[in-house]
Amino acid sequence: MSAEPSSPTPVAERAAALRHSIRRHERLYYVDNAPEITDREFDALLDELKALEAEHPELRTADSPTLRVGGAPVDGFESVRHEPPMLSLDNTYSEDELAEWARRTERRAGLGTSDEGDDAREELEFVAELKIDGVSISLLYEDGVLRRAVTRGNGVVGDDVTENVRTIRSLPLRLHAVDESPSPERLLVRGEIYMPRAVFERINREREAAGEALYANPRNTTAGTVRLLDSREVARRRLDIAVFSSATALDGVETHGAMLDRLAAHGLPVQATWQRCVGVDQVLAFVERWRTARRELPFETDGVVVKLDRLDLHHTLGATGKAPRWAVAYKYAAEQARTVVRDIVVQVGRTGALTPVAELEPVLLAGTTVQRATLHNYEDLARKDVRPGDTVVLEKGGDIIPKVVSVVLEERPESSTPWAMPELCPRCGEPVQSFEGEVAVRCVNPACPAIVAQSIEHFVGRSAMDIEGLGARTVHQLLEHDLVVDYTSLYRLAKDDLVGLEGWGEKSADNLLAQLEKSKQRDLAHLLFALGIRFVGQRVARVLAERFGSLERLLEADRETLEDTPEIGPKVADSVLRWAVDPHTRERLEALRAAGVNTTQPEPEAPPATDGYFAGKTVVLTGALSLKRSEAKKRLEAAGARVSSSVSKKTDALIAGEDAGSKLDKARNLGVEVLDEETFLAHLP
Repeated sequence: MSAEPSSPTPVAERAAALRHSIRRHERLYYVDNAPEITDREFDALLDELKALEAEHPELRTADSPTLRVGGAPVDGFESVRHEPPMLSLDNTYSEDELAEWARRTERRAGLGTSDEGDDAREELEFVAELKIDGVSISLLYEDGVLRRAVTRGNGVVGDDVTENVRTIRSLPLRLHAVDESPSPERLLVRGEIYMPRAVFERINREREAAGEALYANPRNTTAGTVRLLDSREVARRRLDIAVFSSATALDGVETHGAMLDRLAAHGLPVQATWQRCVGVDQVLAFVERWRTARRELPFETDGVVVKLDRLDLHHTLGATGKAPRWAVAYKYAAEQARTVVRDIVVQVGRTGALTPVAELEPVLLAGTTVQRATLHNYEDLARKDVRPGDTVVLEKGGDIIPKVVSVVLEERPESSTPWAMPELCPRCGEPVQSFEGEVAVRCVNPACPAIVAQSIEHFVGRSAMDIEGLGARTVHQLLEHDLVVDYTSLYRLAKDDLVGLEGWGEKSADNLLAQLEKSKQRDLAHLLFALGIRFVGQRVARVLAERFGSLERLLEADRETLEDTPEIGPKVADSVLRWAVDPHTRERLEALRAAGVNTTQPEPEAPPATDGYFAGKTVVLTGALSLKRSEAKKRLEAAGARVSSSVSKKTDALIAGEDAGSKLDKARNLGVEVLDEETFLAHLP
């Protein structure tokens, strides 16, 4: 990405003005909660900037707001070494333990005694901050621009997830100037990425409507989202972030509280709930105040982090091998409640998996009324021996989804009998099956109403055929009126079928039909993912599409050919083969072809080289290169190489840039050829 021109043209001036305006409105909306324009007006500004940058790529800057929408999927994440390391915190679980830590810290700081008596003793000042339950991240700003974002990993080495973190709207891609002074040349800050409660609940509502397993808690969902290979999907999940420290010394800043103020002045999102406390009694009061009040916050928090305020004492006290001596985490106890299981019902997911769910006597737990709790699978239910009529202990802790921790056996009714998974699908009445190596029990009837509804919802999803206007409610409406029987019948819908249905008019019908027509041009990779083949996610779908080029060739592939495909193992190959020979598969694919749905993958812009140094080789990139990673990958593929994200015995060469980490060590241990960037570029055609 290039810098803005020194002599700006009218187009460049307009792009700069748009960037400034969009950044301002992002802060007003996502940080200050004081929007001045509508979502539509904001989108119009962003669309105008995207159009300008598409027409004039040289105008796109490293801090452009258009980066927040995400880019094409990547093959993997680069390992980066933390300097300094990201330490973990020691935990305390009671007020007594917290008070003892404070006294111990006073003694270490030399403030525990006084010749003038206890009344004259200096009390330490602390900063108390709510401990957000998320994923720790390290952010590097250079010349005021976000250059790198790295997960905590093991504290020494983490993953470079910059493209994903750029999608977080509350995080500035360029720091604000403070008192008209320029931003620091280099600023390394640490923070916590999290998923807001409202976003998590929305995602789970959508999954529940689709019959898919619910995510357990925002923290785990955040961790999975941060490591998604498609930053466009990360952007759609609307993560947020809170910055809590700087690993770079800041001029004139002598306390942790002043550090937080300075970071906020630079535009970095700092949680406003932090408090400076004089002595441990004020810390304990902060802990108690937020014990229940935290339930009203828009994010999950499982405790309080307490830090010495004076930064000079941070250096004096230092750290143990894994944690600083000047900070500690107080963890709130997991909240529990007792209730009675009214019944155990079974949900059927898109893949036919049967999931037992306990229906409960309503009970208040962690500020919400709980009436249902997933039991995950039959093995989990059988291990806990949960039965209708049982009194059970529920727990949330850091989880939003309540879980059954245990059964109160002494209160079990005498008439109680063990619950058993049904032998027939509760939705279609067909026999269910178990498969070797799987915990799940499945309905295998492709006409099962539950499977049909959820397979359609999956088919029309954004990452699949991307058909707008077909949410869960609309799909169920079409099924109820017998207008569709599976995803292929979507392409047989006519305007007369839709007009007259509740909520439908001519315009909405025309819009849906236009979306259906547009979806026919999606490439084979999206179609394969949309078809819902077991174990074929977005990445595997693209690998198969690019390897075989057409649906016909994939259907003709044998096991050896499939397993010879990079990234395709025996489990995926077996699933694809079973899918390919199924009569229902063949029938539906023929219906899609007849409807005009594309079944091919576009050829690369230029065929890869068949000779030359890299032709036919498997190559891994690691470390910082002068080339963008996407550009290096593109040039290697044009030279006939296959670029992989991990080093193995099949790797032919490793290209190592600066700060190469564990991949370099592994390559050397395996005897893989290692090239520096200069040698790499010299071998390119």
